[in-house]
Amino acid sequence: MPNVLRPSQALRLWQDVVFDLVRDGERDLTLRQMAVLLTVYLEPPPHTVRGLAEKLAVTKPVITRALDTMGRMKLVTRRRDAADRRSVLVHRTLEGSLAVERLGDIIVARHRTLPP
Repeated sequence: MPNVLRPSQALRLWQDVVFDLVRDGERDLTLRQMAVLLTVYLEPPPHTVRGLAEKLAVTKPVITRALDTMGRMKLVTRRRDAADRRSVLVHRTLEGSLAVERLGDIIVARHRTLPP
């Protein structure tokens, strides 16, 4: 297993992972939704709509639309911040945690199949 990926290997890995995600028939996340999901699950909370919008350099309505879809998929939940009613907090869910863990497993498994 290579320690450093060449660009062609990295692209092949990404392609293989994307194919696996498309073929599994479970969820079909956009790149923006995937970026939000990974941010919420890989970076320490709290996460706010405003903070996610700033991090991804998009507007709050763009994040809200992504979260609407992800909420229907049970990947995240949202609640008003009790301390600041203007702020909306984004929370992890068990289903979202399992989806991110599965994604990590897919990436590791596909990385192992790369030719040297």
